[in-house]
Amino acid sequence: MNAKHDPKLIDFLQQELSIAPEAIALRRHQPASAQLPIMLWQYGLITLQQLDKIFDWREQVSSNGAGT
Repeated sequence: MNAKHDPKLIDFLQQELSIAPEAIALRRHQPASAQLPIMLWQYGLITLQQLDKIFDWREQVSSNGAGT
């Protein structure tokens, strides 16, 4: 799943985890294969607990068939 094409992930990061749009914009400077949640964690912009919450959310969205 590419965050560039996943507005639901971007909304989740901003609404649920209060991640600044500037932090999310960092993805533009990374190769397309870079995963946004991992990158945010590597830069210290989210905690390990927030990273886990993102993965839980992604799993829930995927299992509900709502993720694209």
